[in-house]
Amino acid sequence: MKKKIMAVIVLAFAILLVCIGIGSVSISPIEGLQIIISKIFSVSLPDSVTPTNVSIFWDIRMPRALTAFLVGAALSVSGAIMQALLQNPLASSYTMGVSAGASLGAAFVIITGITGTIFGMFLLPVCGFASGLLTVLLVLAFSLRIDKNMHNHTIILFGMVFSLFVNAILTLVSTLNGEHMQRLVLWQLGTFSGRRWIHVLILLICLVLGTIGTILYHRELDIMSFGQEQAMSMGVDVGKSKIMLLLLSSFLTGAAVCFSGIIGFVDLTVPHIVRRIFGAKHALVIPMSLLLGGAFMTLSDMVSRTLLAPREIPVGAVTALVGAPFFVWVYFHDRKQ
Repeated sequence: MKKKIMAVIVLAFAILLVCIGIGSVSISPIEGLQIIISKIFSVSLPDSVTPTNVSIFWDIRMPRALTAFLVGAALSVSGAIMQALLQNPLASSYTMGVSAGASLGAAFVIITGITGTIFGMFLLPVCGFASGLLTVLLVLAFSLRIDKNMHNHTIILFGMVFSLFVNAILTLVSTLNGEHMQRLVLWQLGTFSGRRWIHVLILLICLVLGTIGTILYHRELDIMSFGQEQAMSMGVDVGKSKIMLLLLSSFLTGAAVCFSGIIGFVDLTVPHIVRRIFGAKHALVIPMSLLLGGAFMTLSDMVSRTLLAPREIPVGAVTALVGAPFFVWVYFHDRKQ
């Protein structure tokens, strides 16, 4: 098991370093390591490393790649929580309406053109996160009112209803504001263009807090994945644990959506891969989902910006092209077994 863990850590780091170096100007992994060491420890660079390459690597590509890694990690951890909590392989924070709510909040900012607030450049992600979280809270409130035990099928049902309702409003808003259609579509398909170190810092803080909070509930996740009744018989406060884990999952997804737009399939496919390799214990599933999800998203972002360069493909399209066939294979493979 230790060998598998080390292999995943090395693979994630290698993918991150290689993807940063690939582009219109190629930067080798060795040169990239020299730049990182120079920036962190103030070591002088060899003459072969040009200032242009340093600027491209450190100021443009590295913040973008790290943002992609952190977004993929957050989405994968969120997906692992949802699949265990709701005992449904199709469950994700998108099922709870986070993406739809965040999109509607972002659309409001884009269409109204609100500027000059105290949030500045973070107005769009803040509104997206707040509206996504509000949608989840409404889903939980309605579920609790109808079903005091908050059974999984009740939460999924209300999540899908709210998601469809909010998406309908978003479609109506987009249709009535055609001049903003392109930007709204780009938000809904996801992009990491223009990301800077400040975005990396905020996402890193959110990911660390969300992951630590989730790992503290790893025992509850293990037990609840076998069923709500069994968890209650073993002394787990199912209602409290479920609300906390749903909020943690929504927090991670909301933070990711804020800085990338809506990107699907990562939170569905990566946890499946992790469970096949490492088993079902969430003390291991959570950190391994974080690493593999980050690596997968970084790789997808590299493909999105290089495949049709200088044109850029939305990252969500790349993850869907990879994720959808994989999920179909998983479904039929499990059904055959």
